[in-house]
Amino acid sequence: MYIIVAIIVVLVLIIVTLIIYNMSIHKKVTAFSNLNEKINSLNVLQNFMDTIGEYTSVNEKLSKINNIIIQKFDDLKYSTIVVFDGAEYKVKATNVDEKHWKTLVNLYNEEIFKDSITTATPKYVTVERENERLPYQKMEFGRAKSAMFFPLFIDNVYIGYWLIESGLAHAFDNLDTAMLEVIKNNIVTILKTIEYQKTIENIVRDDYYSGLKSAEYLYGEGKKLIDKYTISAVCMFRITNLENINEEGSRNVGNEIIIEISDMIKNSISKEYIFVRYMGPKFIIVFTGVNSQDTVEFLKELKQKVESLKFSKNEIDMEENETDKVFMPKLNMVVSSYYKGTSMDSLAKKLEEYLDENNKENSINYI
Repeated sequence: MYIIVAIIVVLVLIIVTLIIYNMSIHKKVTAFSNLNEKINSLNVLQNFMDTIGEYTSVNEKLSKINNIIIQKFDDLKYSTIVVFDGAEYKVKATNVDEKHWKTLVNLYNEEIFKDSITTATPKYVTVERENERLPYQKMEFGRAKSAMFFPLFIDNVYIGYWLIESGLAHAFDNLDTAMLEVIKNNIVTILKTIEYQKTIENIVRDDYYSGLKSAEYLYGEGKKLIDKYTISAVCMFRITNLENINEEGSRNVGNEIIIEISDMIKNSISKEYIFVRYMGPKFIIVFTGVNSQDTVEFLKELKQKVESLKFSKNEIDMEENETDKVFMPKLNMVVSSYYKGTSMDSLAKKLEEYLDENNKENSINYI
């Protein structure tokens, strides 16, 4: 009898030990899973930051961000970012077939999401049975079985929403909503960042006289080309006597000088290089992939050619005065190095300040 009791006691102890051990293993697995989720979240955020730092178009950037979200979460099948542009809702990024876009851009009208927008809180919806469909689905029966809707706000102003969907019911029951909130906030941050980028893209203009792009080109599409290289030489030059020529000659003479100099330089530099009219008498040449010291001889020769040009007031203004005035442009140049990923705007301001502070010079300087 005592033997049976002893055996039972031993078995109970073994069972209790196994239960404790299993609970310990479960806790470790849960902790590891949570840690893995946090690492995954950090990786997502790091990828987001890398994407912000890259230069691509606004739409390409949003599309890449959306793809990062889809790839990082196993149960997430679809992700869609919809933004209100002031006139209408537009799909900015999605992996959902275009035939469903009409439904996606009208989610703000769905009763189930209206309260979510009003209260600025996410909304989770899922089906309970296989033959059910989500409330907002029209012709897409079976495409998604669960979804989370996140309204997006910039400075308390509603600007659209982010929708994630899964083909599984209850797919997001145990998903870390805090992590999703962080991702949502980063989407908002990116939307704010690329709104500035979009503005820059839209204000680039072709200068009427020189035919060159305006300075804003350097901070948008131009930067994409420049950042293909680790280092580039940036030369800003000023036609130092342009204002005097406009006064002593005429505006027509000054305009002709701008046209002639711009054409000469465009024909003298590689198509890989970027040439813009920065402002008034100031211009910038970016020698992509070139060290600044390697431009010395070329710029000396270019300066000499430009300063040998002669412009007759009589010919340009079609006058027949006995005393003609002839004008020759003078250039002041400053050159520095641009490094990939740094601020082109800051470098341009630095070069401009140098020219403004040394406006009596007529030389080539390397800083």
